[in-house]
Amino acid sequence: MTDTVQRPGLDAQGFLVREGSLARVPDAFRPVVAAARDRLPDLLGARLHSAYLYGSIPRGTARPGRSDFDLLLALREEPTDADRQDVRAFGERLDEEFPQIDGVGALLYGRGRLLSEMERHDMGWFVACLCTPLLGDDLAAHLPRYRPDSLLARETNGDLALLLPRWRERIERTAGTEEALRPLVRFMSRHLVRTGFTLVMPRWRGWTSDLREMAGAFGAHYPERAAQMRRAAECGYEPVGDADVLRSYVDDLGPWLAAEYARVHGVKAPRPEDRL
Repeated sequence: MTDTVQRPGLDAQGFLVREGSLARVPDAFRPVVAAARDRLPDLLGARLHSAYLYGSIPRGTARPGRSDFDLLLALREEPTDADRQDVRAFGERLDEEFPQIDGVGALLYGRGRLLSEMERHDMGWFVACLCTPLLGDDLAAHLPRYRPDSLLARETNGDLALLLPRWRERIERTAGTEEALRPLVRFMSRHLVRTGFTLVMPRWRGWTSDLREMAGAFGAHYPERAAQMRRAAECGYEPVGDADVLRSYVDDLGPWLAAEYARVHGVKAPRPEDRL
């Protein structure tokens, strides 16, 4: 049965609305945002088309000393290895300078790819709905409006089966200390919870970035897997350095979720890097 309850994240016409804004940035993080805005033009020069914040900081839910600083940078041309190295070093400097952030994540894309048909319901949607403009002309002006439908679900998270072998390799390469495992648990937990949520998103008929709310929405439709997803949501916020958690993801929850996703929504269209 389709849930007819009005959900958050939609406008009156049922389209997804942008979830963050600069006005919601907590006071503790405003100096970091200002530093990034001031320094990025010098870092990338005329190659930079636009810059965006995403994640908990523009949503207003970031915790000082616990939350990372997430950026998406759109270049006028496709990024080079030198661009990626420069941005990585830039993030490391920010992380060292501002103790209120716990790491910097930066996605780097060419403007053309972000606006391409291939990315229309993946990175295009990400820019339009989950990213907050920081610098430059907002690419959302060139993108459509989005509904929480099966097409969006497939093109955002319908590639889990492709990712799982890479996750297994990454687990094998990671040293077995709690400190080394914790970031990996956090990353994979969040990815699985978001995938579980988008699996049921068309039935839930809304959007949330709250991991616990995502897990609850998923569990309402898959009660037999609800406890696993709730545990993953908690690990997304408070990760444990436990290799058994990672193995349960790649050996049990992940394969089941990938198969169910393909059954319900189909498989995400391949990207050029998937064919390498």
